[in-house]
Amino acid sequence: MRKRSLSILLAASLSLGAITASAAPVAPAGNQESEQAFDNKIVKRIKVENIYNHIAELAKNPRVAGTQGEKDAVDYIKSQFESYGYETELQPFNIYSYTAPSLIELSIDGNELATNSFTYGVNGEVTSEFVDAGLGAPSDFEGKDVSGKIALIQRGSFTFAEKIMNAQNAGASAVIIYNNGVGVINGTLGEPNDYVPAVAITQEQGSALKARLDDGETVTATLKIEGAKSEEATSHNVVATKKATQKSTNQLILVGAHHDSVDGAPGANDDASGTATVLELARVFANSPTDTDIRFVTFGAEENGLLGSYEYVSKMTDEDYERTVGMFQMDMVGSQDAGELIMYTNDGEKNIVTDLGAAAGARLANTGEAIPYGEGGRSDHVPFEEAGIPAALFIHAPVEPWYHTPEDNLDKISLDKLEEVSNIVGSAVYQVARPDTPALEKAKVAPKEVDYVFEDRELE
Repeated sequence: MRKRSLSILLAASLSLGAITASAAPVAPAGNQESEQAFDNKIVKRIKVENIYNHIAELAKNPRVAGTQGEKDAVDYIKSQFESYGYETELQPFNIYSYTAPSLIELSIDGNELATNSFTYGVNGEVTSEFVDAGLGAPSDFEGKDVSGKIALIQRGSFTFAEKIMNAQNAGASAVIIYNNGVGVINGTLGEPNDYVPAVAITQEQGSALKARLDDGETVTATLKIEGAKSEEATSHNVVATKKATQKSTNQLILVGAHHDSVDGAPGANDDASGTATVLELARVFANSPTDTDIRFVTFGAEENGLLGSYEYVSKMTDEDYERTVGMFQMDMVGSQDAGELIMYTNDGEKNIVTDLGAAAGARLANTGEAIPYGEGGRSDHVPFEEAGIPAALFIHAPVEPWYHTPEDNLDKISLDKLEEVSNIVGSAVYQVARPDTPALEKAKVAPKEVDYVFEDRELE
């Protein structure tokens, strides 16, 4: 994949102090009130009730990529963009859709255990004994007789697909993955493959099984899965572009979220909340004077392995690629039971997007404290960073206990958290796009250092 040239980015970084450890673009000393006045041109126009209403509409049904539920969401998003006056593009791409199993049975000692399937899991029937395989790393299988047996693996450190393939390569005939926290797992393997049968169980169930194995017991199970099916389908990205209304700097800012959800989950927080915030910011910016282009994108098939954002990056023109200042990704930004806001970058390093976000947060917070940043992938900022475009994920972490479950519904949404993220991202974007900054690397607003720290905070 191509890497972005340094011409625009380096000049901007040097100007704003983004290469230093703690610099960020905010007003010079004594000019904080004027900066807040600029922020208010966006913040005062954001209506958090609009965001909530979009979530309510989007979360009526699951929006699994490639299904009618996703297409209904795509049509709704497109109609909203167009109602704000945007020319809107649908960007279709091929994926594999998945039909969940019609039958899952896991029996241990004659007792049935409740289980969940994995998206892109396969059918099969296996009766064998368990082997404790830790986290499912290749080293966890060394020196163990796994051939034909069922690997018991704890969630964490590796993707579900990696765990299953590691067990399969060691000779396992099936895999049971148990949670590392409360609640049930509702996960995806990313894409179809020749997997062995696999299901998920709770932390309590898995810990009890592990304790028996640790005591030297031989525990046998029968796993039966029927009716799972993968087939080709089409997902979509939805793209709306606001052109500069003043003399253009020929720079571009991307603001994104993913509109799909996992099977069986309404996805109110994941990620109707991010999508709804994108829609409200698009409404606010539609009639705001800017000298910079802003592109609002909602991505399909994020839950299938970031497929929509990879598709978008692969289709970027050289011109757009070179002129993109940064990408703001919002994912799971409204749960009342999630942790505090953090900005994740794929490599764990600060960039222009985190600088802008930290500065906006510091200006808007009563305490003057800036948002921390951390290292994390797993959302649509990743393909942009891999291509050399500065990007960051805005998310509350740790995530709520009902992440990827049917309980991710509207009654868990916090208006305060929606307001927090929309204000910060809106202000950060306007810091670049407003007409008094003729180009980011030639900004009239002098940079002022804002300390924001790295925080090693797990998403789950």
